[in-house]
Amino acid sequence: MDWRETIGRAGGYLAGKGVPDAESAAEFLAARLAGCGRGFLAGLPGGPTQRQVEAMRRGMKRLVAGEPLQYVLGEWDFRTLTLKCDRRALIPRPETEGLVDRALKFIEPARRPVVVDAGTGTGAIILSIAREYGGEAVLVGTDASEDALSLAKENAARLSLESKVAFVAMDGLDGFDEPESIDLIVSNPPYIESAAVETLDPRVRDWEPRMALDGGADGMAFFDRYLADALNLLKPDGAALFEIGDTQGDAIRELFTSYGFRDVRIDKDLSGHDRYASGKLPEAGG
Repeated sequence: MDWRETIGRAGGYLAGKGVPDAESAAEFLAARLAGCGRGFLAGLPGGPTQRQVEAMRRGMKRLVAGEPLQYVLGEWDFRTLTLKCDRRALIPRPETEGLVDRALKFIEPARRPVVVDAGTGTGAIILSIAREYGGEAVLVGTDASEDALSLAKENAARLSLESKVAFVAMDGLDGFDEPESIDLIVSNPPYIESAAVETLDPRVRDWEPRMALDGGADGMAFFDRYLADALNLLKPDGAALFEIGDTQGDAIRELFTSYGFRDVRIDKDLSGHDRYASGKLPEAGG
């Protein structure tokens, strides 16, 4: 069989087993094994080797068992980065790419800004800032999970960004004690209500770290906690920026305002859903 026939048969098998986006999944597996992008598969000469066929079967077996494609592949693209991806951390998603766009706009005018990514996971947010920000910056990623931190450090090393980002074991922002020392706090925190976690797609609920999903009884626990810390840690005119659930906009706007933040914004993602919340502390003397 050539590659196209192999992919067609694999896609049909996966579809029959209920794997979502089965044809795309088969293409991703084939591209990973062939060492090329999906767009180059049609032009590959010949067909897969027996070893490649066996590896593809192993990958398909994992998909049928419910494992997310990103974990089966072992890596996933995020903006300009290809990140190692496994069960130690949440899978980076397209919506979070928009969070990086907004973070870069917040720090662009600052001089050697201090940026903290709370709950860094794979390191996707802070490593993207490290790659894309044009100036000098102090960049820190924190996580309460030692497993997630080890993954973030591996990603930094494979991207040659380990000298630009410090990763620190810390529960949120609890380890920072110097007031008015941070320009931007950015986070994609857990924001799903505890009860709703049980209703998630099994590929999320049963495979991704629960601590990266569960935002407490109302999904707001981490926003409240981080904003309370931000009052002390942010410099005057410093900002907090979050990814949020699509029904949380009004409540988070109210929370920002209750803590004295100004210029509070709730922005939408590309699908038109509330997805990003931001606010700034008043300027010195303001």
